[in-house]
Amino acid sequence: MTARIEALAAILRTTPGNDCAAQRNRMLAAMEQLGSVTSYEGSRLLDCYDPRARIHELRQAGRNIKTVMRDEQTESGVLHRVGVYLLDGGNHA
Repeated sequence: MTARIEALAAILRTTPGNDCAAQRNRMLAAMEQLGSVTSYEGSRLLDCYDPRARIHELRQAGRNIKTVMRDEQTESGVLHRVGVYLLDGGNHA
């Protein structure tokens, strides 16, 4: 298991729950601790059913989050275009 996957697993363990707030907190923690989080990681490893919605809510709460796209291979070996979310300068002023 890679260090990144271990870090994501630790975030999931320390921030339990399926409600929107818990999912937002996991996505935010991943961006703060790891520098970024992908939509794939959010869905598969942080148990966020729709990471895009959580990112939207974080933006609505004033977080400045940048999205870039990249191709990433899934466990089935297929390339998918995923969003990569990064905190960009902290909160909006």
